[in-house]
Amino acid sequence: MDLSLVIPVKEEEENLPELMKEIVDAITPTGKSFEVIVIDDGSRDRSWNVLLELAKQYDFLRLFRFQFNCGKADALSLGFSKARGELIATLDGDLQDDPREIPKMMKILDEGYDLVSGWKVRRHDPWHKTWPSKLFNLTVSAVCGKRLHDFNCGIKLYRASVVRFINLYGDFHRFIPVMAKWQGARVTEMPVTHRARVHGSSKYGVSRLVSGFLDLLTLLFLNKFATKPLHFFGLFGLLFFLFGGAVFGYFGFEWLKTGALHLRPLIVVGGFSLLMGIQLFSIGFLAELMSRNKEQRYPIAETVRDAVETDLEERV
Repeated sequence: MDLSLVIPVKEEEENLPELMKEIVDAITPTGKSFEVIVIDDGSRDRSWNVLLELAKQYDFLRLFRFQFNCGKADALSLGFSKARGELIATLDGDLQDDPREIPKMMKILDEGYDLVSGWKVRRHDPWHKTWPSKLFNLTVSAVCGKRLHDFNCGIKLYRASVVRFINLYGDFHRFIPVMAKWQGARVTEMPVTHRARVHGSSKYGVSRLVSGFLDLLTLLFLNKFATKPLHFFGLFGLLFFLFGGAVFGYFGFEWLKTGALHLRPLIVVGGFSLLMGIQLFSIGFLAELMSRNKEQRYPIAETVRDAVETDLEERV
């Protein structure tokens, strides 16, 4: 298999038929063998029924369904684990991404890159989505050391080897280019066409800006301390411990010198510092134990195997 297209969808029943037609028109002329993996992320409309009908029409279509809304990161993670292509493309199911950009990305990938990320130069979104997105992209570029104009663009193309070792959960799908770069992948971007939404409504609001910055802090912490959390907690624990030890050492010296010891606020602060140091060391040790026993888990998913007739089972 040359190419796998991974598409998370949530309540996009009106967009799915047109999306499949566009994919066929865009990928078939390349002569590449391809599959389309669609993950229904707990839709409550007729998206799943529409997908089942499309699966009867298109033999390249493989369907998976979450029993409840798990989020885009979990949907992509499942799609990556099921993909069989040497190249893996992602795009959203709302028709705002143009599948005709994927062949262009393939040519850029042939120049020696491992990941090509889309850049929506001209976005057809309201200002309350575009301006927070620009601020977010600038912040991520400055903090992570990789300048991209649009980290969260839905359309991307990867070599399969890139996504095999990326652990996605929460909203970490926004940082795939960053995580890929940290693993040594060669990352670039390409301007892509962004189209206005015709059917349905956006599933994201302004609140994702706050969660995005919190996820960025989490990502930075995990990148540096995921395998050695004691180095983080132990550093602060050591500082508290040294300060508390210095305070008690000072008062101990005063007691030996004068034979008198008076309760002062500084003694309370020193005792608090010693306790904080002990607690931080304890948290660090517990985190070390947990990091040694972590495992990858995927949300429960129902595949098309459970929902349609036998002739479709071989495609899953």
